[in-house]
Amino acid sequence: MAADGAHDRRLTEQSNPSSARVDRLATLDIVDLIGAEDALVAEAVREQRLAIARAADLVVDTFRRGGRLIYVGAGTSGRLGVLDAAEMPPTFGTDPDLVQGIIAGGAGALVRAQEGAEDRIDAAVEDVDARDVGPLDFVFGIATSGTTPYVHAALARARERGARTGFLLCTEPPAELVAAHDVVIAVLVGPEVVTGSTRMKAGTATKMVLNTITTAAMVRLGKVYGNLMVDLQVTARKLRDRGERILMQILGLARGEAGHLLDGADGHVKTAIVMHRLGLDAAAARAKLDDVGGVLARLIGDALD
Repeated sequence: MAADGAHDRRLTEQSNPSSARVDRLATLDIVDLIGAEDALVAEAVREQRLAIARAADLVVDTFRRGGRLIYVGAGTSGRLGVLDAAEMPPTFGTDPDLVQGIIAGGAGALVRAQEGAEDRIDAAVEDVDARDVGPLDFVFGIATSGTTPYVHAALARARERGARTGFLLCTEPPAELVAAHDVVIAVLVGPEVVTGSTRMKAGTATKMVLNTITTAAMVRLGKVYGNLMVDLQVTARKLRDRGERILMQILGLARGEAGHLLDGADGHVKTAIVMHRLGLDAAAARAKLDDVGGVLARLIGDALD
């Protein structure tokens, strides 16, 4: 019999009946059990599609107004926010300051757990102030349990400074939480295989949601043409190969021609496309793109035409 107070109302802290005897299972059975639980995540994310779309629209509006998307989290949640932010420049050619991640405990917490950092309210306020958060910004808190003090304090400070705010959690949100933020995404993935280990289903759900928000926002902002990553900046051999193949596909060029064109565009695929299609130099092509807000289709038509 469980003692009084042993039961937690948060879904992320409840015990999963399906894994009650996981410690007795063979390895393959453990793998199958985890796989079966992970299969529930995508549907839980889909059920939050309206809130996720709302968050993406807020991000688009934030960027168009000259603001930033700033993730705030602790532990796994914080790491996933930093990861999503770090993936924006190579994938979509964004300025590194456009999407940022704040993690409780600072950079050291990315590689070594600092669990006590999630309770430091003073540090949360300091970290938000250090980013000079203001009315143009959108600060998105990630706390799968819904109760992390650092995240709540950071969001409260961001609101004081005039920023819009959002919240991602994996348990039922209280009414006051919903009322406090511009968007709340509650992905109800259910109890974890290992009770309270939110790096599992909750972490997977968080990665899916963040990927969806930023990808949808970047597509809306013209960072994708058709389904091609045309705003990537060539900074590595893999990205150069991808950039050349995109030019070959869209423009019908041979590999050597694509490489030469890419060099003339300083490694920027979208600029190279406009140069070739409109017969412009790099500076003129960039100016044309600026005139249409970077949306390539407004200059050269639909990718499938």
